Amino acid sequence: MDLMKLVQEQYGISKSFPRFGSGDTVTVHYKIKEGNKERIQQYRGVVIQRKGGGSCSATFTVRKMSGEIGVERIFPLASPFIEKIEVNKYGKVRRARIYYFRKLTGKKARIAERKFIAPSAKAKQ
Repeated sequence: MDLMKLVQEQYGISKSFPRFGSGDTVTVHYKIKEGNKERIQQYRGVVIQRKGGGSCSATFTVRKMSGEIGVERIFPLASPFIEKIEVNKYGKVRRARIYYFRKLTGKKARIAERKFIAPSAKAKQ
């Protein structure tokens, strides 16, 4: 049995997230506890890296710009606090870990969008 499935069954984590990778712009809906209140905070940014593959300790790092300051946050994929992950834009990058993205500013910090061709449209050609 896969270790990830075993942990999911043990802790009751049975969420499936969309496929995403580095360069993609995602919105992570994360549960925040403040005292005895609970709310969902949205964190939108570019995925810089994904570590751990399909293991229970898999993480991904999201970088966003808050004003003129870059803020990064590491999310564990198997976290019970992640409500959902939305992929807003698929980015076209040539590396798995885009640390060079931290140094870029302005127009250089843009990532080209990856275009998908539907399987039915490909068959007609």
